[in-house]
Amino acid sequence: MKFEVTILGSSSATPVYNRNPSAQLLNCNEKFYLIDCGEGTQQQLIRFGFKASKIDVVFISHLHGDHYFGLIGLLSTMHLNGRIKPIRIYGPPALMEILELQFKHSETIIRYPIEFTPITADVPKLIFENSDLLVSTIVLNHRIPCTGFTFTEKKRLRKVVLEKLEAENVPLEYYPLLKRGVDLTLPDGRVLLNKDYTVDSDKPRKYAYCSDTLCDGSYFEEIKNCDTLYHEATFLHELLERANQTHHTTALQAAETALNTGATKLLIGHFSSRYKTLLPLLEEALPVFENTQLATEGSTFSI
Repeated sequence: MKFEVTILGSSSATPVYNRNPSAQLLNCNEKFYLIDCGEGTQQQLIRFGFKASKIDVVFISHLHGDHYFGLIGLLSTMHLNGRIKPIRIYGPPALMEILELQFKHSETIIRYPIEFTPITADVPKLIFENSDLLVSTIVLNHRIPCTGFTFTEKKRLRKVVLEKLEAENVPLEYYPLLKRGVDLTLPDGRVLLNKDYTVDSDKPRKYAYCSDTLCDGSYFEEIKNCDTLYHEATFLHELLERANQTHHTTALQAAETALNTGATKLLIGHFSSRYKTLLPLLEEALPVFENTQLATEGSTFSI
């Protein structure tokens, strides 16, 4: 099953040349989920070949503009393009008030339902579930209420050993029962033990998105053992005092977080506009956590 994330924006606070504010597109089994929606997100979708019409769920981490200023434009374009299917939005309680105010004063009556679910940054909780995915909040420590998100695949059914079943002429109608772990007795008297004809499905993968946070360890339990961890890395460690003042993280701290929580892969992003080249941030993280990559615009990472 496809499980990958494409980076649409990696800049903090303001857009700079070749870097847009925060936004990511998660593809899980060809269902698309938008994570944050900074200014220019819909242009980035066009640039990298994605259709906004395929997005049915949006997650907004907090109400700093670099994480949601693109949302009203994206929703308006969906309206103008004739969308009629609902869109689900998860975000801070005041987000819907902000959207409704903009629609009110532009005299826009959105032609499709917006199903809004408020999320609070108090305790981690499961907020979304479908046949493929579980999404939970991560309570982060930022200047205003802020959450990250974990995206965890659901455990799949067992896999049948086709070669063995075909060789023994087992009818196809019994395959679904075997996938569910059932032992069978066929009409001809043959007994099929599930363990002999199936193997366990792959271990569910987990993606964690840590948007903006002071690196204080309070959220480490929620992100343990991620296959891929995205963590903001706004500053180099020489600006640790500035990072603490603004409740942000350094590249070194992001790498230490990945190491201490057992991540397999680390993506760093949310880079300060002061950095014209991002190589120093990567070089700071790599000695601590070798499997670190830059979350730059247009890059797609398999979880």
